[in-house]
Amino acid sequence: MTLQLNKDKLLAASAPVIWGSSYIVTTELLPDLSPLTVAALRALPAGLLMLAITRNLPTRDWWGKLLVLGALNFSIFWAALFVAAYRLPGGVAATLGAVQPLFVLFLASVLLGTSLTARGVAAAVTGMLGVALLVLGPNAGLDATGTLAALIGAGSMATGVVLTRLWQPPVSALTFTAWQLTAGGLLLLPVAVWVDPPLPSLTLSHLTGLVWLSVIGAALTYVFWFRAIERLGPAAITSLGFLSPLSAVLLGWILLGQTLSAWQILGAGIVLVSVWAGQKSRKPKRA
Repeated sequence: MTLQLNKDKLLAASAPVIWGSSYIVTTELLPDLSPLTVAALRALPAGLLMLAITRNLPTRDWWGKLLVLGALNFSIFWAALFVAAYRLPGGVAATLGAVQPLFVLFLASVLLGTSLTARGVAAAVTGMLGVALLVLGPNAGLDATGTLAALIGAGSMATGVVLTRLWQPPVSALTFTAWQLTAGGLLLLPVAVWVDPPLPSLTLSHLTGLVWLSVIGAALTYVFWFRAIERLGPAAITSLGFLSPLSAVLLGWILLGQTLSAWQILGAGIVLVSVWAGQKSRKPKRA
C-alpha cells in the first residue's frame, strides 16, 4: 500500500510541475491568441477526446454537479487566472494564488471532516512565503480588480478540489475528468466567443501549444490530480500545488536563459520544504 501511495503522490506531483509550463507555452507559442479562447480550446477538445475514449456519459442526475465542478475547476478558475495575469505582475498573481492550499485545508475540514493540523497550516503558510520569494519582483504592485480575481481563482479551485472529493461518481478518474473538462469547456466557449476577438488562422506553433496545453496540460494531468484527490484526499495533495510556480521559474531559467537570484533560490528551497512538510502533516487513508 505504501508503494501505491507513493506512486499516487508522484503522479499527482507531476500535474502542477507540468502546469508550470503553461506560462512559457502561452508566451512563446500562443502570444497572439486571446486568453479565454485558449482556455476553452484547452478544456473542451480534451474533454471531448476523453469522452470518445471512455464512451461513458453522465446520467441526468449528475449534470448539475458536473456543471458546478466544471465551473469551479476550469471556467471560473481559468478566467480569474487570466484576469489576474493581465492586471497584476506575474509574481503578485502567483503569490496570491498560493493561498489556495490554505483554502483547501479549511474547506476540507468543514465539508469532509478532515483534521486541520497546525503542521498542515504552517506548511501552507511557509509555501506561500517560498512562492513570494521565488516570484515577487521589486516593482510588484497591487491592483484591486486583479487582486480580487486572483483570490476568486484560488477560492474557486480550492472549492472545486474539495467538492471533487465529496462528489465521487462510481466511474474511473479518466471518465470523471472527461466529464468535468467537457462541462468546463462548454461553459467557457460562449464566453470566449462573446468576449474575445475572432480566432486567427492557426499556425504550427499555435497547434503545438494548444495540443500541449489540452492533451498534456489538461487531459493527462487532471486525471492524475483527480485520481489523487479520490485516493488520498484534498488535504494530502494540496501543498503539491506549490510546485507549479517553482516549475515555471525553473523552465524560464533553463529554456529562456532567465537569471535566478539568491532570494529566488532560497524561495525554491522553502517551497520544497513546505511541500515535504505538507505531505508529512497527515497520513491519508485510501478511500
